[in-house]
Amino acid sequence: MKQKILFITPPFVQTNTPYSATVYLKGFLNKRNISSAQVDLSLEVILALFSSRGLSSLFNKVMKRNAHLSDNAERIINLRGNYVSTIDNVILFLQGKNPVLANLICAGNYLPEASRFDETADLEWAFGTAGIYDRARHLATLYLEDLSDLISEAVDPDFGFSRYAERLGRSAASFDEIDGKLNSPDSFIGGILKVLLKKAVRRFKPSALAISVPFPGNLYSALKCGQWIKNNHSEIKVIMGGGYVNTELRSLKDPRIFNYVDYITLDDGEAPLLNLMEYFEGAREVCDLKRTFVRAGNKIQYFNASQTGDFHQNDLGCPDYSGLCLDKYLSLVETVNPMHRLWSDGRWNKLTLAHGCYWGKCSFCDSSLDYIKRYEPNTPALICDRMEAIIKQTGQNGFHFADEAAPPLLLKELALEIIRRGLTVVWWTNIRFEKSFTGDVCLLLKEAGCIAVAGGLEVASDRLLRLINKGVTVSQAVEVASNFAGAGIMVHTYLMYGFPTQTAQESIDALEIVRQLFMSGIVQSGFWHRFAMTVHSETGRNPEKFHVRKGSPDDNPFANNELLCIDRKGCDHGKFSDGLRKSLYNYMHGIAFDFPLDRWFDFDVPVTRIAPHFVSSILSREDNGLPCGNRSVLWLGNLPMIIRGTGKSVATEILFDNKQNFFSIRVKKDLAFWLCGLLPKLSVSDKRGYSVADIKTDFKNHKLGDFEKFISGRAFKKLRENGLIII
Repeated sequence: MKQKILFITPPFVQTNTPYSATVYLKGFLNKRNISSAQVDLSLEVILALFSSRGLSSLFNKVMKRNAHLSDNAERIINLRGNYVSTIDNVILFLQGKNPVLANLICAGNYLPEASRFDETADLEWAFGTAGIYDRARHLATLYLEDLSDLISEAVDPDFGFSRYAERLGRSAASFDEIDGKLNSPDSFIGGILKVLLKKAVRRFKPSALAISVPFPGNLYSALKCGQWIKNNHSEIKVIMGGGYVNTELRSLKDPRIFNYVDYITLDDGEAPLLNLMEYFEGAREVCDLKRTFVRAGNKIQYFNASQTGDFHQNDLGCPDYSGLCLDKYLSLVETVNPMHRLWSDGRWNKLTLAHGCYWGKCSFCDSSLDYIKRYEPNTPALICDRMEAIIKQTGQNGFHFADEAAPPLLLKELALEIIRRGLTVVWWTNIRFEKSFTGDVCLLLKEAGCIAVAGGLEVASDRLLRLINKGVTVSQAVEVASNFAGAGIMVHTYLMYGFPTQTAQESIDALEIVRQLFMSGIVQSGFWHRFAMTVHSETGRNPEKFHVRKGSPDDNPFANNELLCIDRKGCDHGKFSDGLRKSLYNYMHGIAFDFPLDRWFDFDVPVTRIAPHFVSSILSREDNGLPCGNRSVLWLGNLPMIIRGTGKSVATEILFDNKQNFFSIRVKKDLAFWLCGLLPKLSVSDKRGYSVADIKTDFKNHKLGDFEKFISGRAFKKLRENGLIII
C-alpha cells in the first residue's frame, strides 16, 4: 500500500514561526515522491484557545469551578466580556492583518488590563512616539500573557505559551507520572488538541502519523496525540522523533511508552523514516530498520541493521512550508529589547548552513551525539538556491540560520554569494566569537543582510573558558562583539553560571564583565543559563576531570540526560540565580549600570577584581599592522566619477555617491585613474578576486610610488571608511 504520512508539531512551540522539523522532512520526502502533509497543532491550539469562542468556553469553565482565585484572576474574570469582544481583533493584529488597530490599542482604552500591565510606564521612552505599531504589539502581548496567567492558575497549571507540561518532560526519569496523567481526564487544552487532531486526520487520511518532539514541553502533548490515534485509528502507525527523543530517550527501557506510539527514531529522521515507509510497504524486514525502537511483546527492541546511510546535505531537498498557515503566526513583542525579541517576533524561515558543529569541543555540550559531532557543511550556492526557493514559496525573505555555531568561512562565502545574486534577505544566526570575524568581515555580513548574531561568552572567565575548552578568551569575545556592533549588527550573548569549580569571586567578576559589555553598547541582549551536566557531554562522561561527581543515576528506565552535579570546590551556584537575572534584565533595558554589584544579591558577595575600564581598555587597542598580503580586497560602494583638477592643480578629485553618503578624495592624477580602474575589479560580482599582494604588485607596475605610504595615507583611509574591505 502506498504510504501517506502526516507530520505534526504538538503544543507548544514558538508562535511566530513554524518549527523546522516537519518542514525539513516534508522537503526530503518530496524529493523521493512520497506523499506527505504537515499540521502545526501548536499554532492551531493557540488560535482556537485565543478566540472569542475559545475564551467564552474558558470563562464558562472557570466560573463553573467556583474555585478560590487570586485578585488578579478575579479581575480578568470580571472583565471577561471585554476580553471576548477584543480577542479576535487582537489576534488579527498580531498576525499583521489589522495594523490600524495599533492606534486604538495605544490610546489606552481598548484592551482590558491585568497584572502584566503593571510595568508599562516607560513604554513611551522605550518605543518613542514613532514606535506606535511595536508598542501596540507589546501591549497586545501583555494582554495575552494576562490570559495565560488565568489559564495556568484556574484551568490548566501545565499551560505555557511555548511549552505544555514541561515539568513532566524535564523530570522524567520514570514514566509513571506521565503515564498517570495520560490516563487521567483530559485537561482543557487536551480537549482542544483532540478536536483539532481529529479534524486533521479526517482531512488528510494518513497511513502514518509522525510527531516531532523538540523539547520537554512537547512530550506530553505528543503522547496525547498518539493515545488518541491508537484509541480511534489503530490502523495509523505512530512514529515519534525529534530533539527531546534524541537527547533523553537513547537508553529507553520502559515499554509503556509504546501504548501511545509504535516507533521511536533517533537522530536525523530522514533515513529512519524512509526505512519505515519501506517496512510498511513490505519492502524491508523490521530487523533492517535504522535507529528505531519497537516494542516486541512487552520488551523494547532497538533495530539498526539498515545499510541505508544518512543522507548528505545536498540530497535532503528544499524545506517545504506548504500546508502551513503562514499568515496566521503571531508576532509577539515580549520585550522592548530589539535583539531579545527576535526569538518571538517575525516570521523567520529556518535553515541550517551545516550539519553539526565545526568546533564540537565544548565540555558542557552534547558533543557525543550525532547532531553535534558529525559536521557537514552545505555549499553557499546550495544555501542560496534554497533561500530563493523558500522566498518564492513563502513570500518571506527573513531567515534564521539555526546552526549550533555558523562556520565563519562559510558565512563569509555565503555573504558573497548573496550579494552576487542580488538577493534582498534579512538573517541572523549563532556564532562563536572567532578572531576571523574581523571588522571588515562583519561589514560584509551586514551588506549581505545580517542583522544579529548570538554567541557564547558562557562563564566570562578565562580560567573556566579553558576548562570548558571553548577556544576563545574574554578579550577575544569582547573584540569580536565590538566588530559586529561596529558594523551595525546586534549581539546576543549566551551566559552561563554554575560551571564546575566556579567560585563566588568568578561569578561576580563575570557579572562585572557583562555589565561593562552592555554599558559599552557592544552587546544588546543576553541570557544566563544554569550549567547542566548531561550524560552526553564531556562533563557527564568524565566528571572527575572537572572535579565534580554525578549525584544521580544515568540508567533510568525512561529518560536519561541531565545529571545532578555535586560540586565540592565551587560556590553555592543556585544563590546567584535571581541576582544575575535581575541585573541582566536591567542592563538589557539600558539602566542600572551605576548600581554596585552587591545590590543585586540578598547575601554578601565579594568585591569584583575586574578593573572598571576592562572592556573599554580592550576596545581602545589600536591595530597599526599592515593588512596581510593574502587577504582579499573588496569594494562594496558605488563606482566613482573623476573630476579632473583645474589650473595649476596637480591633484585630481574623485567623487563617490554611495547609498548613504557622498564623499570625495584628492590624489595625484595617475593614482586617480589607477583607482578608478581598480575599484570595478574589486566588486563582489567580479569572481576573479584580488588580494592585497595583487594590488601591491599592480601599484608598483604602474610606478605609483610607495605602496605602504599609500595605504597608510588619508585617501586610502577614506576608502576604508566607505566600503573598501579587506577580508
